[in-house]
Amino acid sequence: VQLQASGGGLVQAGGSLRLSCAASGRTFSSYVMGWFRQAPGKEREFVGAVSGSGGSTRYADSVKGRFTISRDNAKKEAYLQMNILKPEDTAVYHCAAGRYYGSSPSMYDYWGQGTQVTVSS
Repeated sequence: VQLQASGGGLVQAGGSLRLSCAASGRTFSSYVMGWFRQAPGKEREFVGAVSGSGGSTRYADSVKGRFTISRDNAKKEAYLQMNILKPEDTAVYHCAAGRYYGSSPSMYDYWGQGTQVTVSS
């Protein structure tokens, strides 16, 4: 599975962005899709994940109520809708695919290259 994240950019605090993750391969729907972020000097942080069917999602407490993860298996894409963005959301955002529905980066086998999100105050 190859993943390509896109949609990052510069936005003011309180604004919104929608990230997309396009996947190649024939078994996209069998993978959990996760989103992680990494700010300079910090460890990679779990943002959220969506199950293979799209019927279940989970989020980090820091983004719960502001971010929404979804997927379109027909298009082989996953999405991260980010609302009410805060300066502390600034990071490189990565999408990842794995077989297990978890929050640890080690549970994901395939990673996209990342897209930069910068939130100005």
